[in-house]
Amino acid sequence: MEAGPVAQTDLDAVAAQLGRAPRGVLAVAHRCPCGHPSVVQTAPRLPDGTPFPTLYYLTCARLASRIGTLEAEGRMKEMEDRLATDDELAASYRRAHEAYLAERDAIAPLPTHPDVTAGGMPDRVKCLHVHVAHALAAGSGVNPFGDEALAEIGDWWGTGPCC
Repeated sequence: MEAGPVAQTDLDAVAAQLGRAPRGVLAVAHRCPCGHPSVVQTAPRLPDGTPFPTLYYLTCARLASRIGTLEAEGRMKEMEDRLATDDELAASYRRAHEAYLAERDAIAPLPTHPDVTAGGMPDRVKCLHVHVAHALAAGSGVNPFGDEALAEIGDWWGTGPCC
């Protein structure tokens, strides 16, 4: 993760990716190989005070589209079903939840703690975008479903810059 204030050029790139001004951006948490931000770390509360439990927010439109395809194909249900039958996977997913909470709470605890992280953790798989953003920001081996989705998607950046 990049320390210090977020450069205006990065905020402009994120705005182009999202089609709107970004809110509550604290840092660029991951960059696409093309150099643009792909994940930003957001404040647990937006500037207007609204709670925002999604600490890592995916900004790369190309990657978001590929993840949307996985979601439309039913990958989240398949992943969630495996939580009920694979104790090791469920334990790994719970650790991802706990790591996410610890990182978010180090910035500012939210009143939803400890029940709500993001993306359905620790018992459901609700949003692969969150899991991929977490996997990219935290690194391989932290979020099992983010890692799986990234492996399935492959080199999303291969056709050039995303914005």
